[in-house]
Amino acid sequence: MDEERDLDRREREILALEGRGFSGPGLKERAIREELGLAPVRYYQLLNALLDDARALAFDPVTVNRLRRVRAARRAER
Repeated sequence: MDEERDLDRREREILALEGRGFSGPGLKERAIREELGLAPVRYYQLLNALLDDARALAFDPVTVNRLRRVRAARRAER
């Protein structure tokens, strides 16, 4: 079944990048462009979709749950 397939390389790389700490402004966006070859806007679109993907939760529950909490808090502020 398609739902049960593993995350692809790019999806795993997105989650790995989210698990890293970035010490200065712009460093994360630079890593997104240089390491993943994505525009930051596209990166965040893909990341947001991953947060709703059960495969991503199974792969990295700590990161996914942290990002889900951040997303929920931001939505509550609106």
